[in-house]
Amino acid sequence: MTTEATAEQAQQELLDEFEMFDNWMDRYQYIIDMGKQLPAFPEEWKTPERKIQGCQSNVWMHYRREGDMLHFDAISDAAIVSGLIAVLLRIYSGRPAGEICATSPHFMQDLGLDKHLSPTRSNGLHAMLKTIYEVAAREAASA
Repeated sequence: MTTEATAEQAQQELLDEFEMFDNWMDRYQYIIDMGKQLPAFPEEWKTPERKIQGCQSNVWMHYRREGDMLHFDAISDAAIVSGLIAVLLRIYSGRPAGEICATSPHFMQDLGLDKHLSPTRSNGLHAMLKTIYEVAAREAASA
């Protein structure tokens, strides 16, 4: 991830990349491939406190603050969900809390994710996004 780009620029780059694909099967495969590139997630982070509620598959998310930046790590036991995690981390991880809070997730509508994901996957994506926003709002308030 290039930290020089803003979250908004990261969303636009993602949308541009998805323009290459003519159909949703190719887009799904690209999302899955992105998930395969996620960094290792330590087993000791897989705790009930880090588990995202509202996801059909198991999802754990960890964050840390480094200076003004919030860094998120996450993993899932489902390939497509790991890909969705990779999308979210690309847009939101490594950014200041205020920027995260100010960045609308328009990529979901622009890509048509809400239309092309199953309702349970869509709910899980929203649950992960909600967690990211809650962390960012809490960190912004305490800064």
